[in-house]
Amino acid sequence: MTTADETRPGRPLRADARRNRERVLAAARETFAEDGPDASLNEIARRAGVGPGTLYRHFPTRQALLAAVLADRVERLCAYADRLIASEPPEVALSGWLHAFLEHATGDHGLGGAALTKPPGLDFDCHTAIREAVERVLAGAQRAGAARADVTAADLLQLVVGVALATEEAAHDPGQAGRLLALVEDALRP
Repeated sequence: MTTADETRPGRPLRADARRNRERVLAAARETFAEDGPDASLNEIARRAGVGPGTLYRHFPTRQALLAAVLADRVERLCAYADRLIASEPPEVALSGWLHAFLEHATGDHGLGGAALTKPPGLDFDCHTAIREAVERVLAGAQRAGAARADVTAADLLQLVVGVALATEEAAHDPGQAGRLLALVEDALRP
């Protein structure tokens, strides 16, 4: 993931600028999770302990900040897939990643839709990264005989997003998403 302030030829970010950028991203993740994509940028700067000018120096538009937060979330999700693949049996890795993806999809708070238009300077395709992560996890489970051979990564993504959308308004039944995902997992078994 790159932004304009990281791509100036020969001018990597100073350590303090890099720390400020990370603080802004952390505050934005928290604030967008609480208030959605229309959260106050001044509130984000306040929580990060920086001035609005610092926020805008790193992220010149709301769109750039939203896209950076979404890309950061997706990078973390995809890195989790790789950690699961390296440390868990294939069926556990698949289940763990599907649960993490469901949490990502249900915790989106409108960021995906708000960041659909990729701003100039952001070199990261969230959809491709997620598809490639699920392909890696699913392939391991299929090789181990823990997942049906006819299931595709696209199938899994659609099913989990469907669960997330179907349970979006199910505040009265917080366990519903998990139960529906368990049905999906049962259907994956050969």
